Amino acid sequence: MKILYGIQGTGNGHITRARVMASCFKKLNIDVDYVFSGRANKDYFDMHDFANYKSFRGLSFNTKNGQVKSLQTVKNARICKLVKDIKSFDVKQYDFVLNDFEPITAWAAKRAGVPVVGISHQAAFLSNSVPMFSRGILRKSLIKYYAPADTYLGVHWQPFAENIIPPFIAHHEHSNPVAIINKVLVYLPFENLASIIDYLKDFPEKEFYCYHPDAQNRSLGNIHLRSPSRSDFLNDLANTSGVIGNAGFELASEALKLGKKLLLKPLDGQFEQSENAQTLLTMGMAHVMNYLNPQALDDWNNAPQNRQINYPSDPEPLVDWLLQKQWHKTQLLHRGLWGSVNL
Repeated sequence: MKILYGIQGTGNGHITRARVMASCFKKLNIDVDYVFSGRANKDYFDMHDFANYKSFRGLSFNTKNGQVKSLQTVKNARICKLVKDIKSFDVKQYDFVLNDFEPITAWAAKRAGVPVVGISHQAAFLSNSVPMFSRGILRKSLIKYYAPADTYLGVHWQPFAENIIPPFIAHHEHSNPVAIINKVLVYLPFENLASIIDYLKDFPEKEFYCYHPDAQNRSLGNIHLRSPSRSDFLNDLANTSGVIGNAGFELASEALKLGKKLLLKPLDGQFEQSENAQTLLTMGMAHVMNYLNPQALDDWNNAPQNRQINYPSDPEPLVDWLLQKQWHKTQLLHRGLWGSVNL
């Protein structure tokens, strides 16, 4: 059996989920080819888990100062290039396509009649059982047409429907996993770095470890800037007291598994992040701010830690389900994966 795995590369969350899957595929000796789209190839890092992966420009959104710039996004879309890549991609050699919200492999498979299983957080919003805090009819259509699939399996923090599974969070051995009370991990990649530094400097009692695409490794007093590094990031996440971040799904999931408290500033204009922030606020698992608000940070500093949620680390039951090709049968997979999660 040979699988094509298409992964959205705009943010690091989809890639984090794909790493967990790739490890399982390798362990089970399953032949998988990986395709990423959504950013320039030079901007990917720590990609050794995916061997000889391919990357395409694909579709992404443009941001500035924590806000999606819709007009610039449309201008930079290069639809003709996208269509050309879809038409030229030969997927007929694959038994099926596993797709994490990646448009090129999804549409290429649809054209070729190759089955597509879409597994993503975005797919969860297709279920009417998932709470949405804004009108979602148009957004559901956009999700379906952005990366079409024959079967959708959503990933979310709670078992809202029988085709929704929990996030898989890989187990990592850390050099110092004991939480440091005044250490805070900051990951706000869509915000201006200078604005983040200006925001944090008024809290000298905290040691901020700030990862950012524009950062170089250096310290400005209590603000420790860090360039992107998956291994360093995970070590700092393990012993931080809390996380300040945009409202991406995967980082929040990792923080929830470790019991880290969350202060979220969703990317303005990105509906998924807005929904994530409101969901976690409703669950009582996060504080939310709409701008870099000093009062919100002050209140959050005094908040207690979250309790740990034991989301699974081994996706082998999911891989077994995929290989059986009985994709319309999700009940047993759903019950098995959620059965031991301490919600």
